[in-house]
Amino acid sequence: MPSSELQRINAFLSTFARRQAGHVVDLPGGFAVYDDAFAHSRANNQVVINAAVDPEALPAIVEEALGHLPHRLISVLDNAVGLACAERLIRAGYTHSTYLVMLHAGPVPTGKPADEVDLDALRTPLTRRWRGLLPDVDDEVIRHLVDRREARRGGADIVRFIGARTKEGEVASWADLYMDPGSGIAQIEDLITSQDHLRCGYADAVLATALRVAVDEDCGIRFLTADAADWPRHWYERRGFSVTGHSHCFERG
Repeated sequence: MPSSELQRINAFLSTFARRQAGHVVDLPGGFAVYDDAFAHSRANNQVVINAAVDPEALPAIVEEALGHLPHRLISVLDNAVGLACAERLIRAGYTHSTYLVMLHAGPVPTGKPADEVDLDALRTPLTRRWRGLLPDVDDEVIRHLVDRREARRGGADIVRFIGARTKEGEVASWADLYMDPGSGIAQIEDLITSQDHLRCGYADAVLATALRVAVDEDCGIRFLTADAADWPRHWYERRGFSVTGHSHCFERG
């Protein structure tokens, strides 16, 4: 059985996805979220599975929900459900990724202070980052991937963008911070450092500031998600995060 903390985290993730969506359609085992303003953003147009579902029926459910889009994205929040669906979705042509839900405990790590920033301050480094990752897509795709952050403001009671700047004022590293003080939950999402500023302590400053803000807002559950197959999970572990659960992502197209 998932821990009570993990159940609360999954409920927070479900609520966030619903709240930031342009519109929502309930489905067996979960729901689909859509945002026509960011049609090129998979995260804003996907299926979220947050309850038990028939693995054999899931591909057809997703086709009906996302058939008008060139992509398919399914986020399965429960580990057991994700594992049960994996074989069927892989047969249907999906790639499977596992994500770690990592919970912070202990003292807040030290780091130089970072500040709250607005989307305008992030637009240039975000655009540069996405252009490096997706060199062949057109400008509209990049714009959707950058500007979709504005929709995230509706996902939680408090949404802040935290950034650490260079001496010249450029935002070198940044992250989202989503907080629901009423339930005592805070999520740190999309911690990124510009390529030119790696290994300079900027990410530490962003993470430490985000955690301090979450503590100040009485968020006793502070978490993030990390790719189980990628190196940042170890970086987070050295800064007081530990694995408390797993979620699954399935993509096609």
